[in-house]
Amino acid sequence: MHTYHNPLDLVRERSPERPVAFVRPDTVAVAARWFRKNFTGDVFYAVKANPSPWVIRDLAAAGVTNFDVASIAEVELVSAHAPGSRMAFMHPVKSRAAISTAYFDHGVRTFSLDSHEELAKILAMTGNARDLNLIVRLAVEAPGAAYALNGKFGVSAFDAPDLLRAARQATSELMGVSFHVGSQCMRPSAFQAAMAQASRALVRAAVFADVVDVGGGFPSIYPGMAPPDLGEYTAAIDRGFAEMMVHETTELWCEPGRALVAESTSLLTRVELRKGDSLYLNDGAYGSLFDAAHSKWPFPVKLIRADGESGAALRPFQFYGPTCDSIDVMPGPFWLPEDVREGDHVEIGMLGAYGVAMATRFNGFGDVETVVVEDAPMASMFGLAPRSIPTPRVETGSVIKLTRAKSKKRRRR
Repeated sequence: MHTYHNPLDLVRERSPERPVAFVRPDTVAVAARWFRKNFTGDVFYAVKANPSPWVIRDLAAAGVTNFDVASIAEVELVSAHAPGSRMAFMHPVKSRAAISTAYFDHGVRTFSLDSHEELAKILAMTGNARDLNLIVRLAVEAPGAAYALNGKFGVSAFDAPDLLRAARQATSELMGVSFHVGSQCMRPSAFQAAMAQASRALVRAAVFADVVDVGGGFPSIYPGMAPPDLGEYTAAIDRGFAEMMVHETTELWCEPGRALVAESTSLLTRVELRKGDSLYLNDGAYGSLFDAAHSKWPFPVKLIRADGESGAALRPFQFYGPTCDSIDVMPGPFWLPEDVREGDHVEIGMLGAYGVAMATRFNGFGDVETVVVEDAPMASMFGLAPRSIPTPRVETGSVIKLTRAKSKKRRRR
């Protein structure tokens, strides 16, 4: 990948025809070191958040060598770019072929499940292996996330005890529990509440867990969403773990995705047309802006103009993507200089998680060039100095400055 000092340098060198993903590998290393230092257990990167090969390699180089995978494609990706790493197949529903290939061809020993049917599949396709680590995913009530993830997966509190006992009897290795409080969780207490529910399930089943996996949900910072310091999340998890009915050797795991990579990438788009307060861009809902369209997140933006910065006042815009589909719209608001025009470039920040990972080729669009830049992200949860961006944050009609959270050091247990 080519390297530029900042996005403006690329725009001045050449006006790119297609979208450009600006990646900042140092931000991934900083986030990885933070989790290794502040989380008291094992950190598994949720590959789904950003499966770019450079992310896998850089995380492994920074010491995160455990990976939460959800498909054979992700298993093969990790095997290729971080050989020797430990993988946990944490999708609760897997094909029989995927289970067999993961176990026999890639040495995967950890599998998640949330039903007796899935447990039977895992046992059948591994030859009733006794060296399995079986992680039962629980459905928990933990409000406070931007995306609730308790509707599709997870065994209910009523059915959990029987499944926990079955998993305990099926393996001679580790049996554990996992849950997911939801993506972009804004309440640290949600983790502690979920751990209390997991503890009650274990007590009712009369089994001990060898693993407590608190899943993902660790947030990043976006306009309108300035979460608490990440240290408050790890502190809440420590409190919850201390209160659980587990034994001294029980392992604590987590599966951060967004928090590790959100700051790593921004996207350079080009304005193809302006209609009043609507800007038509060369990327959109079917590309890297899925969350901006479907969750209506107003990501931070910055005008990039080769002949200098605009001195115009800011005004809110909405974006339309390049496809012919009418749902390819990002309502924002995205605050840009009021003189933005066709041919200008707009950089959209904080797209390292679920940005390029969600892109499709619908209508022939979706190709993204990737380059490295050396400047800072637009915002940071890890004390990185964010760039100055003239973008107010709008929340319930008020203009609020974009803030950043500073990480705190805390003593490990």
